[in-house]
Amino acid sequence: MKKFMVCSGFLGSGKTTTMMALQQHYSGSYGKAAMISNDLGAKGLVDYRFSASQGCASTEIAGGCICHVTEDLVDRLRRLFNDEENDLVMSDIPGFGVGAMEQVYIKLEETYPGEFDLAPFLVVTEPKVLRTLMGEKADTLLPDEMKVLLDAQLKEADIIALNKIDTIDGEEEQHLRGFLERTYPDRPVFSISALQGLGLDALIDYISSHGARLQKADFGYEQPAFDAAFGKLSEYNAQYYSKVCCNDFDANAYLQDLARAVAAQLQQHQRTTPHLKIFGQTEDGQVAMINLTGVNQPISTDSRIDHPCIDLPVVINTTSACEPDLLTAIMQSSIQQVSDAYNLSVVMFYTECFGLRDEGRI
Repeated sequence: MKKFMVCSGFLGSGKTTTMMALQQHYSGSYGKAAMISNDLGAKGLVDYRFSASQGCASTEIAGGCICHVTEDLVDRLRRLFNDEENDLVMSDIPGFGVGAMEQVYIKLEETYPGEFDLAPFLVVTEPKVLRTLMGEKADTLLPDEMKVLLDAQLKEADIIALNKIDTIDGEEEQHLRGFLERTYPDRPVFSISALQGLGLDALIDYISSHGARLQKADFGYEQPAFDAAFGKLSEYNAQYYSKVCCNDFDANAYLQDLARAVAAQLQQHQRTTPHLKIFGQTEDGQVAMINLTGVNQPISTDSRIDHPCIDLPVVINTTSACEPDLLTAIMQSSIQQVSDAYNLSVVMFYTECFGLRDEGRI
């Protein structure tokens, strides 16, 4: 039977990179796989655009969490399984995935019994996220309320992937694995590097041979704790077109400087972004992908454009620990400031910003 798997995890843990790596690795050695990018905001997500540009079989469900649009999810799964003949379909989930076991897996099992083989619910974490939860080398600008979400995600997992092991040594890997195994027992922990392709065979073998437990998690928190955590977070999405007034410009440097400007303004206001994603794509299909996972973290350039540009469509997605009005002002100011420095004119096609506790968002 065809398998469907939800992939959850905190912002910046590498969910999309993990799904991309699993999709490519699975399709190369095991069968055919596809991935769904899901978000609360509008269509044209950075994750969907980037994964598609890298040759992944990718589609998107935008404008609502898959836990609230079950019929849309089922229609998409039927197309991906029956029409496109995939053996494995993976989807991420917005809102940090808390409650997804009940709202996605158990709902599918009860409403469409026997139609889908539900793979283990995968939660991806990484060293910086775990250190925050453990109180070690924590990002001091990340609100303490976030620890509730970090813990709840891992409590809901069927399996846990400790990602980005290429960034740590063996001793720290064992330290972090030990914490996961003690704190969240009876959940297999797989050490992987999605970026380097490490540990994927063991993870895929487990996903292929096991199913979801279909057990509701006992989070141990009252609703006000979740409300306080989500209340600290806002999502900002924008799509715009930039064009140089004369000559050409370095798109990679422009997008990197934009990320730096956002980080500087957030830090100035004692706010942070667990994950800022900025994507640009040229007419000939080349892409630049910029990631920032904290205002005091280095900028990651995951893909580069190798020639000067005269214009560049840009897409920005971020969920930040910042109030919506302030986040909007920071993003707009940063775009204008950096675009002016590069002598670019900007045509804004779309922008939105909302708090995660806004009605109907999660």
